Amino acid sequence: MLQDLLGALAAFGSVSVVYLAMAARVVKQYERGVLFRLGRVAGDVRTPGLNLVIPFVDRLHRVNMQIVTMPIPAQEGITRDNVTVRVDAVVYFRVVDAVSALVKVEDYKFAVSQMAQTSLRSIIGKSDLDDLLSNREKLNQGLELMIDSPAVGWGIQVDRVEIKDVSLPDTMKRSMARQAEADRERRARIINADAELQASKKLAEAAQQMSETPAALQLRLLQTVMAVAAEKNSTLVLPIPVELLHFLERGHQLPAPDGERAAHSG
Repeated sequence: MLQDLLGALAAFGSVSVVYLAMAARVVKQYERGVLFRLGRVAGDVRTPGLNLVIPFVDRLHRVNMQIVTMPIPAQEGITRDNVTVRVDAVVYFRVVDAVSALVKVEDYKFAVSQMAQTSLRSIIGKSDLDDLLSNREKLNQGLELMIDSPAVGWGIQVDRVEIKDVSLPDTMKRSMARQAEADRERRARIINADAELQASKKLAEAAQQMSETPAALQLRLLQTVMAVAAEKNSTLVLPIPVELLHFLERGHQLPAPDGERAAHSG
């Protein structure tokens, strides 16, 4: 009798161990469990830790709640200003409602990927080339809004979308390089012209000052002689007063005497 009781207890214990092994489910810290009982969602979402289910009746699906980094394949399109470009991006999203992610969409990762590709092509068609190259932050926000709007109903939250690279045709790259070179040349000419204008104004002021003070011209002449003499060269500087040149010029312009005129005429 005792042996039969011990055998029954041992059999019951073995069955219990097997049952617990079949019923025990472990949900990790970064996961949430959704329990389906005979095909219907049963109870609340299972939290991390040990969870028991009814074998052959319940099925526990684990949903990863971590942020998923998904690259968007490069999409080719024509911008609003008729430039063909290839743009690729990356989207960061995570599941916030495990039940909706399993029930409302067949494969939420594939759905987000397709929605991201469609939204990226739409953004390319609505934007100019300059916006794609220099105003990416605004485009990222618009792209994030386009992806997040339908994803909310799937229990998905889009954290961030980033445009990674914009590929241009070789002809467009050469055109942009010529445009940049022409712009730099234009700025260089403007700077040179402005420098010439400032120099001419300063020279005009200096000439005005020297005309009002003749001694300043003599001092400037002596400074020039000293600067040339300080160097070891064979240059000979012979200062000539400007007044002498003016005197010679006036003497050349004076009319000849009457006697000289008669002699020349005779």
